[in-house]
Amino acid sequence: MPQSAVRTTRDPGGSERIFTAEDGRLWSAARLQQERGAAEAVVFSCISDSRQTVRAIEIGRDHELADVSDETLRAWLRAAPRIGRLT
Repeated sequence: MPQSAVRTTRDPGGSERIFTAEDGRLWSAARLQQERGAAEAVVFSCISDSRQTVRAIEIGRDHELADVSDETLRAWLRAAPRIGRLT
């Protein structure tokens, strides 16, 4: 698929990024800060299509969203399981 002309938006605090997935949809990647010693996660929400389910993936504490490439975010999104409703 051709690359989109949409640019990545970065949160000055580094805790959220907006990026374009391979299918052209805009996604938000937000890092969940945990207490000391706990694993951290990135939660993905689709901005351009709210019918897409929220996804999340555990990441190491050494990854900062401001420093990872869009390709890394896309790989994490592909690997992240969908979060369903708890009933």
